[in-house]
Amino acid sequence: MSDFVTGPAIDDAKQAIEKLRVNMRRTIKGKDDVIERAIVCLLARGHLLIEDLPGVGKTTLAYSLARSLDCAFSRIQFTSDLLPSDVTGVAIYDENTKEFVFKKGPIFASVVLADEINRATPKTQSALLEVMDRGKVTIDGEAHSVGSPFMVFATQNPVDYEGTFQLPESQMDRFLMRIHMGYPAPADELDIPRATETAYDAILVNPVITRTEIAHLQQIATQVFIEDSVLDYVLKVVTATRIESEFKSGVSVRGGLALKHASQAMALYRGRDFVIPDDVTDLVVPTLGHRLSLVRPTSDALEERRAVSAVLKRIVENLPHPQ
Repeated sequence: MSDFVTGPAIDDAKQAIEKLRVNMRRTIKGKDDVIERAIVCLLARGHLLIEDLPGVGKTTLAYSLARSLDCAFSRIQFTSDLLPSDVTGVAIYDENTKEFVFKKGPIFASVVLADEINRATPKTQSALLEVMDRGKVTIDGEAHSVGSPFMVFATQNPVDYEGTFQLPESQMDRFLMRIHMGYPAPADELDIPRATETAYDAILVNPVITRTEIAHLQQIATQVFIEDSVLDYVLKVVTATRIESEFKSGVSVRGGLALKHASQAMALYRGRDFVIPDDVTDLVVPTLGHRLSLVRPTSDALEERRAVSAVLKRIVENLPHPQ
């Protein structure tokens, strides 16, 4: 039996993905590229980090995706006094049974919105490392699985903002992608104040995809064919970051795998059962940008993000694309 996905399965996947896309467009106006990357991240079993200025719709995007899925959703508001146990859970002594009982934290959900994640201390941020990597939480030597599907959808303000902490490099590496919302176009922004409700949790979003369908779509994404020349192109992009003089260090092995898996999910999102070079190039910046830093960092965080993106785009332009 072939390990690759067949035509009928692609057709079914296209219909399910289209339902999800249309549902999110009802609340996220004029941001089809942002919706695309959020869904691709879900298909690739990845975690998504949205970094941008306050008030541009980061939380609304996370909410619209989470509520479009018929599975458990939780929101964690990260603050400076949040403790790791407030996220993962804690073992509590039961007077009746004379035993410690594990009380699950809000991380035990299919989609977890980690709102303003960089307002918590690095110690609390690091509480997410194991669960984002392995899908489990270890408390007092006992592992507790969070189940599947599982996706952390984190938002953060630029690190230059007062009261924010920079995410550790090890945690940044756990995110499949980092994206930016940006301001909506004037015509789209005009529709926002016309809405009856503008608070993100007051917007009515009905689920259109079941837990079983999500798992099926994620499985199909792993079976999308990626030809050897395209796979070699992925490796060349990653290798180029390791020899680039402007970067402090190159992309890790995890980063290379992330670009491959994201490219397969992008091909599926676009209705194909095979990856083409454009799927890879379109995802280089959102998939690799947050894993890199400059040898000579700038004083402004957003300016450094732009500089890293510019170097990555130059690398892509200079590399020959496979035919």
